[in-house]
Amino acid sequence: MPVVTDLTLKEILATGCLQKMAAEPGSAAAGSTVKYTLRAGEQRLALNDYLGESLQLEWTGAIACTHCGRATRKSFAQGYCYPCFKSLAQCDTCIMKPELCHFHEGTCREPEWGQRFCFQPHIIYLANSSGLKVGITRATQMPTRWLDQGAIQALPILAVDTRQQSGFVEVLFKQQVSDRTNWRAMLKGEVVELDLAAERDRLLGEVSDGLSQLRQRFGDDAIRALDEPAWQFDYPVLEYPSKVASHNLDKTPLVGGRLMGIKGQYLMFDTGVINLRKYTGYEIRLTA
Repeated sequence: MPVVTDLTLKEILATGCLQKMAAEPGSAAAGSTVKYTLRAGEQRLALNDYLGESLQLEWTGAIACTHCGRATRKSFAQGYCYPCFKSLAQCDTCIMKPELCHFHEGTCREPEWGQRFCFQPHIIYLANSSGLKVGITRATQMPTRWLDQGAIQALPILAVDTRQQSGFVEVLFKQQVSDRTNWRAMLKGEVVELDLAAERDRLLGEVSDGLSQLRQRFGDDAIRALDEPAWQFDYPVLEYPSKVASHNLDKTPLVGGRLMGIKGQYLMFDTGVINLRKYTGYEIRLTA
C-alpha cells in the first residue's frame, strides 16, 4: 500500500514557479474590492476565494529565471539569473533611477528594448500607501502599479513622453515628498485618507521653478498637467496585523496559516506576512 503522508491529505491548489500576483481593482462602485490571482507557472488561482482558510505555501528548493528559464541557485532583482541580471536593460540601474538613462550615449544594454519601453508616455503620480508618496509609471500600467504598492488612493498629476523625463520630474518632487512606501505601515491598515488634489496643487507650486526649467529643456509640451479624478481602492482583508512579522522562504521553505488578507503583493497570514513578488521564479506548492 502507498504510504499516506501529510501532503497527500492536503488539497493541492497550485504548483509552479511564482510570478507576481495579478490584481484587478474590480468595478468603479464604492467599496469594490481588489481581486487577486495567484500565478504559479501556467496555473491561476483566485485568492480572494480563500480568505479565512488555512493555506500552506511550500518552496520546493528550485528557482527558474523568469527571462531565460534556466535553473539558478539564487534570484537577482526579483526573478533573474545572474547572467540575465547583468545583461538585460530591464535590470540596469536606470530602471530604478530613470534620470540616469544613458540611451543617448549609445550604451543601452538592449537598444531595441529601450526604444519600446522607455520612449513611451509615462505618468507622474501621487499615491497613499503608507502616507503621501510620489512615483512614476508607464501610462499603460495604471492602476496595476498602485495595486502592487497597496495604495488606498492614487492620483495622476503629470504626463511626459519618455521615462527619462519622468525621472527628472520625480527628482524634483522627491525633494518635497517621499518616493518610498513603508510596507509595515501599509500592512497594518492604519493609513489615513488624504486630499490628493490639494497635495498635488501644493507640490506643483513648490516645484514650479524646476518644472519650468525642464520645459525649457525638453519643450513646453513635454510636461503636461493632468486633471483627473483620484482613484480609491479597497483590499480583501479580514483583519490587519497589530504587529507585522515577515516570512522568508529562503530560511523557512514551508509557511502558512489562516489567510487574513491580501494587499500589495503580500499574503497576510495569522502567522505573518509574505511578499510573493520577492520570490518571483521560486517553484512553490500551495495546499489547503
